[in-house]
Amino acid sequence: MAKNIRIERLSGDKLVKYIPELARLRIEVFRDFPYLYDGDYGYEEKYLQTYIDCPESVIVLAFDGDKIIGASTAIPLKYETDEVKKPFIENGYHPDEVFYCGESVLNKAYRGLGIGVRFFQEREAHAEELGGFKHICFCCVERPADHPRRPADYVPLDKFWNKRGYFKHPELKTRYSWKDLDDSEETPKPMTFWLKEDHG
Repeated sequence: MAKNIRIERLSGDKLVKYIPELARLRIEVFRDFPYLYDGDYGYEEKYLQTYIDCPESVIVLAFDGDKIIGASTAIPLKYETDEVKKPFIENGYHPDEVFYCGESVLNKAYRGLGIGVRFFQEREAHAEELGGFKHICFCCVERPADHPRRPADYVPLDKFWNKRGYFKHPELKTRYSWKDLDDSEETPKPMTFWLKEDHG
């Protein structure tokens, strides 16, 4: 990792001053495939407020000097929405025993420096400090292989996630709705969860 990059774990009110910059970064990164998110600042600020309000949540920030160049969110599953909890409950998992990693966003210029690995390490460390979790999870969108906006050189992150100890669980599915770049309104997107077993 570049020596001028620093990583910080923050929770609660310490995050407030970073909300506008985090919203901007999320909108910028999620425009790319596979999310193709036509971002909305109002939604982003409301979404990020969840992490400020929950004392057990965490956002891991990556800085280059004073500039935020990456961020990664996580929260105990019990504080998440019903659409996130439902597939776990239906498959016999207890929400109190699952720690949910929301997403990671990183400026393109800083990829390949090990920051993504640190994001997982810091979120897992936070889960360990809280204690009581048997599983850590995240979810990702499923896009068809012939999607018109899929770049020719696109490489899924499956191998990276497997190396971190996470494996795809096709039985754990939900849907999130957002407006794609080419759409005039929100549409539901299929999301599949990945799990790291027997953690903590």
